[in-house]
Amino acid sequence: MNMLSLDSLAVYWSAPVVTANILIFFNLSGALLLGMVVGYERAFHGRAAGMRTYGLVCMASAALTVFVGYPGLWYGGHVGLSITPDPTRVVQGVVTGIGFLGAGVIMKEGLNIRGLTTAASIWAASAIGILVGIGFYIAAISLTLLCTLCMIWVVKLERWLPSRAGVAVSVEFEKDFTPREDALRKVAFEHGYEIDGDSLTISSREKHAKWHFIAVAIDSKKGTSVSELARMMHAYEGVQSFELTHCRN
Repeated sequence: MNMLSLDSLAVYWSAPVVTANILIFFNLSGALLLGMVVGYERAFHGRAAGMRTYGLVCMASAALTVFVGYPGLWYGGHVGLSITPDPTRVVQGVVTGIGFLGAGVIMKEGLNIRGLTTAASIWAASAIGILVGIGFYIAAISLTLLCTLCMIWVVKLERWLPSRAGVAVSVEFEKDFTPREDALRKVAFEHGYEIDGDSLTISSREKHAKWHFIAVAIDSKKGTSVSELARMMHAYEGVQSFELTHCRN
């Protein structure tokens, strides 16, 4: 059979194939829209991954899932399949691939880690696309709404509930100065913070001691602001330079 004959090419435009393509198009369009809804929250807060990234992830996940449902129409139906495709293996591959993408947006800055929420929401966007691809439209819409509400309102809930804010601190001391941990802990306690012992790391270069640790507020309503902590660090004996950043994701 000549694969380039008009009859062979016409198979790709037969009624069943065209119908399947139209259905797939609507699935992809819906997945793109749902992904963009989730991505808008990230774009609104100035994150690198925005509506385009989330829309593409969701739409691609749907595309890789939905085509498995039409094995009889693959390659215009010219190739007879002796096995039934397993959608779960496709889902496994999609989730694994999205994991690498999510890892790319996670950044570690000293003791501070950023991008965890973005990575988790990208993974959720792929799950939305998978649900669209297998035809669980109500579940996909529900997951989209839940993800959006989680990213918008849970952060407000975290601020309302009692919590202990953390500040990542990096300090470089003057040459030949030997800092005392008990004295630093006492000063931090006086300003409403305690040093997380498990986070303390000490290094030295050219006789300059460098300390890295996380200061956790003892009481969310009594903790000194970061600007006040900066003034405290300026006044602390032997401090040559320092860096303060909020612990956030």
